[in-house]
Amino acid sequence: MDEAECLAFLDEERIVTCATFGPRGWPHLMPLWYVVRDGRLWAWTFAKSQKTKNLERDPRATLQVEAGRDQYPELRGVMIEAEVTIHRDVELVTDLGLEIFARYGGGDGSHPPTVAPEVRAMVEKQAAKRVGLEFAERSRATWDHRKLGNVY
Repeated sequence: MDEAECLAFLDEERIVTCATFGPRGWPHLMPLWYVVRDGRLWAWTFAKSQKTKNLERDPRATLQVEAGRDQYPELRGVMIEAEVTIHRDVELVTDLGLEIFARYGGGDGSHPPTVAPEVRAMVEKQAAKRVGLEFAERSRATWDHRKLGNVY
């Protein structure tokens, strides 16, 4: 996929699988909701989560977003190797949470994001216990088997 196709794909899909290095050195894989800001993936998670502890120890992560289920020619995806910055500023984390919930909860796409008052209250309450994860891409691999024309 070229850059435009990759960004369109990331905008279309909903779940990124984030792999970090667990405490015993094994990959730790977890799904995350995400947003794309200026071409960079961002997510949030609980500050006390294993994912956060892993990234505090080693800021490298591999991300994968994939699509296609039943047929080989449908498969497509993006894998990104990234260095992760953990953001703890509550205002930044709140804004990120609102953006995530606007994307996944049917927000209107405005900036700042518009969400229902009860969602805003929930995000504001959770933000103090969460961190923002900014994934700085170092390398990328993509695939789109639909382009293969059934020739493998």
